[in-house]
Amino acid sequence: MTHRGRRAARGDAVKPIADEEAFNDAAGAAIARVLAAEREACAAVEQARLEVGRIAENARLADRAVAERTERRIRAVAGAFERELAERLAGIEAAAAQIAHPQPVSPTEMASLQRAIRSLAGELIKAPP
Repeated sequence: MTHRGRRAARGDAVKPIADEEAFNDAAGAAIARVLAAEREACAAVEQARLEVGRIAENARLADRAVAERTERRIRAVAGAFERELAERLAGIEAAAAQIAHPQPVSPTEMASLQRAIRSLAGELIKAPP
């Protein structure tokens, strides 16, 4: 059945195409437009896929940069804490060493200490020195 036969079966609502070649040309042009639109759509989908890949990679890079920056900051804070702790411990150890090994009292210091003790004792008992 030709296109005229198909059209005749539906009625004369559509103007019949002049000849079979024109009908084939119109159908071919319509098919070409559909195929071109399909190629454009496929290209757009591929472009979108590539863009999604770029976005995902940029997000991974940004995530990695944040993680590295956070790690550096944590190490810096921990290092500062460790240095401060070491300084404090060194001070405590130095004080402990002084307490453990008191300096000997000189004879002059001993005499001065004994005078101070006699004076204090005299004041406490209200007796003349």
